Amino acid sequence: MEKAAEFSDSVGIPFEIYVLSAHRTPEAAEQFARSAADRGIKVIIAGAAMADHLPGVIAAMTPVPVIGVPVKVSLDGMDALMAIVQMPPGIPVATVAIDGALNAGILAAQMITTGDLAVMEKLIAYKEGLKQKKVKANEELGAVKYRHRTN
Repeated sequence: MEKAAEFSDSVGIPFEIYVLSAHRTPEAAEQFARSAADRGIKVIIAGAAMADHLPGVIAAMTPVPVIGVPVKVSLDGMDALMAIVQMPPGIPVATVAIDGALNAGILAAQMITTGDLAVMEKLIAYKEGLKQKKVKANEELGAVKYRHRTN
């Protein structure tokens, strides 16, 4: 991830750095993701090793574009790559190569060069619609009865 920070610094893009985990610090990850747009963050670069889901978890909670960097720790980084790149429809995560933090920094800079508040608001509404589909599906599932169902 250092190469992304070095690149951003070299081109004069202000940035924040945190250590977050989808599994070990989920509350902090959620607070970061939900407040990112309001704090003026334009792009998020999230690294993940093994089967960590940080980039996807963040992407599910923010309208800000997320770039995932698979980090090679085990299985030659393929576990991290698959965990990042295989996102469900509606929750995209741009993904760079394993240990591709430099490309993530470059891609983030390219994204920052564009901007349209109206589009961001449409993305917020779209993600809210995705959430409501799941809420509705859960309500419909609640009507399905089984003899031994406990919920």
